[in-house]
Amino acid sequence: MRILIIEDETKVARFLKKGLEAEGYEVETAADGKTGEKLARTESYDLILLDVLLPQKNGFDVLRDLRKDEIRTPVLMLTARSSTEDIVGGLDQGADDYLTKPFAFTELLARIRSLMRRGTTKTKIKYADLALDTVAHKAARSGTPIELTVREYTLIEYFIRNRGKLISRQELAKEIWGYNFDPGTNVVDVYVNHLRKKIDADFAIKLLQTERGKGYYLSDKKLTFKPAKITSAGKSK
Repeated sequence: MRILIIEDETKVARFLKKGLEAEGYEVETAADGKTGEKLARTESYDLILLDVLLPQKNGFDVLRDLRKDEIRTPVLMLTARSSTEDIVGGLDQGADDYLTKPFAFTELLARIRSLMRRGTTKTKIKYADLALDTVAHKAARSGTPIELTVREYTLIEYFIRNRGKLISRQELAKEIWGYNFDPGTNVVDVYVNHLRKKIDADFAIKLLQTERGKGYYLSDKKLTFKPAKITSAGKSK
């Protein structure tokens, strides 16, 4: 589960990041509203912890603009402003919950679990200008709809959820087709090529990349993957 913390108090952000990572969450942080909003728009998160009093753009405005553009990632507001007016204002802008500072870390964890149980899960995920609707199983790039088959949609969603990760043909065969990889088949390559034509052909920035002889990955730039190191026990890491 990925969490974005938008918090300008360095000590608070560091404390939350360390604590949540210890609980098994993947955490990113942003120290101002504009940076946080950009991350919320371009990356995929399961939850956003959003402070109200932020430099460059306050939390209420960030939340309002995200909701205006149909970005429905669950948002838990974190703020020292505890008046009923402030709380109602945050909820009216589209916040899913509100936690007043100072708070116990255990309470924060309980609120996070509650939001996830509530079923407030994201129906839209994005990478760069590529957007997916995970309920309707539709895709679009820069607002232009892309017609995908069921298998192609499943494939691109897997790439987005594992963006920046080098994914082998063996892994794709197992996760998307559900069978052990046959080195003699080219079904994975055929589908990846079909998908690449649909999502990249008409756009200057190419997203679906190939690491020759190793696999594929989704990124808006070329990445270099280092060979795995082999330990004395014979395991890679």
